[in-house]
Amino acid sequence: MSENKLVRPGKTGGMRHIALFVDDLAACEFFYTELLGMHVEWRPDEQNVYLSSGNDNLALHQAAEPPAPSHQQKLDHIGFIIPSMDEVDAWFDFLSANNVEIRNPPRTHRDGARSFYCYDPSGTVVQIIYHPPIS
Repeated sequence: MSENKLVRPGKTGGMRHIALFVDDLAACEFFYTELLGMHVEWRPDEQNVYLSSGNDNLALHQAAEPPAPSHQQKLDHIGFIIPSMDEVDAWFDFLSANNVEIRNPPRTHRDGARSFYCYDPSGTVVQIIYHPPIS
């Protein structure tokens, strides 16, 4: 067993920034702002936009033409925390009514969480989740 030379610094503030390559920047901006309620925090240029819900940051970067190779993205999904179990179903109804492609309907998990998955316009899997320890 090797001896550590450094002690880990204090606790991080959590993962609050995600950056995604997207094939259709305008469609993804609409999805995250108009449908999920994020707001534009910063638009440095026409190829990039930074969004926030207030305590997070999502960067959308226009993928190069041709679209980014599939091996470039290793992300399984991103999740949006919902404050109550009932709101998961309300979000499902809302996004379905707005023609968002749904991967699966809401279900309650063994740990008491409730969620469903959908796709953003570039195919990123988005989870809408009520998770009791952090909701």
